[in-house]
Amino acid sequence: MTGDAWLVAGVGNADPAYARTRHNVGFFVTDLLAERMSSTWRVHKSRRADVIEGRLGPPPGVRVVLGRGRSYMNESGGPIAGLLGFYKIPPDRLIVIHDELDLPLGALRLKLGGGDNGHNGLRSIRNSLGTGDFYRVRIGIGRPPGRQSPTDFVLKSFRNDERPEIDISIEKAADSVESLILRGLPVTQSGFH
Repeated sequence: MTGDAWLVAGVGNADPAYARTRHNVGFFVTDLLAERMSSTWRVHKSRRADVIEGRLGPPPGVRVVLGRGRSYMNESGGPIAGLLGFYKIPPDRLIVIHDELDLPLGALRLKLGGGDNGHNGLRSIRNSLGTGDFYRVRIGIGRPPGRQSPTDFVLKSFRNDERPEIDISIEKAADSVESLILRGLPVTQSGFH
């Protein structure tokens, strides 16, 4: 799978203790995309990432590799760079799905390029790739209440009253990934922002 394929990478913490936390919304979206592709995760031969190879969109579909690191968020860059190299996918065909503190809960924004805005996963990816010129699907998780530290906040699960909204956002984020691949960024931004 080379050339015209896309890498769609959800970032999060692979440790099961963090499986349902705010920081793992990127994993939630790639899990939903895996369901849509009727596929299950397998360990990549590098042992640093889990992958699914398949197609998204109407038949014959677009070739896609879903990927996620098998480490912590702040070490996301190495596994993602490794997958890009293995599958010969350029960074401009990389879509990173991640949580965003600076967006209200459930808000969805897509963009190409930019800084890391203090997000350790994005910083790791930028450092490993030597560029920030990749697509981002940003899912709002809101700001921590009161004086709670952002670090503690992102490592907490969503409250029960937040689940319906975040579930809708995860569905929309998966839809936006498919739209981005099939229709491009401007059309997708106008449809999902």
